Amino acid sequence: MRRARIRQTCPAMEDTRERILLATLRLIGEQGVGAVTNRRVATAAGVALGSLTYHFPSQAELLRETLSRYVDEEIHRISEIAARLQGITPDEAVVETERAIAELPSDPEEVATLELHLHASRDPLVREAAVRSMEAYDRLATAILTALGIPEPEAKAPTVVALLYGLAVRRLATGDPSGTAEALRLLLYGAATPHSD
Repeated sequence: MRRARIRQTCPAMEDTRERILLATLRLIGEQGVGAVTNRRVATAAGVALGSLTYHFPSQAELLRETLSRYVDEEIHRISEIAARLQGITPDEAVVETERAIAELPSDPEEVATLELHLHASRDPLVREAAVRSMEAYDRLATAILTALGIPEPEAKAPTVVALLYGLAVRRLATGDPSGTAEALRLLLYGAATPHSD
């Protein structure tokens, strides 16, 4: 009887954790990491303050788990995109790349991701999840460059990722969504062009 009761409460506990993590990500996206207080997160998640501190005893743990959860979802999404790039022509790869850009997170989620990555530079507990995120984006960029037939794709992948991050910051700062596909295309063509020393 006791074991059955524990099983029944586990989904509710997981739902509470999930609501807390989603509320934290939303708060970070809307107001920044500084807005993440236990009281605000509990209110946004619709849970008791004690429930929040039961699941996440410290702010560092809450931020680390929020980024880890987001990164796990991103890795899954990125892996699916990379799988679609296997064995396709360079022309199909361009179309798929533009589709992948269109699938990038939208404003609040994108802001939260950038905020958490910046926070990782100051918090070693959050850094591990940020590193996994960057590695996943590097793998996706490598798959794109490979599909396009660009030499040394692994070496060039971090530049592509850095460009996309820079464009994301520009897009968020200016509110102008144009230019991402064009800038990426310019970079890719530049990577494919042989250079003479």
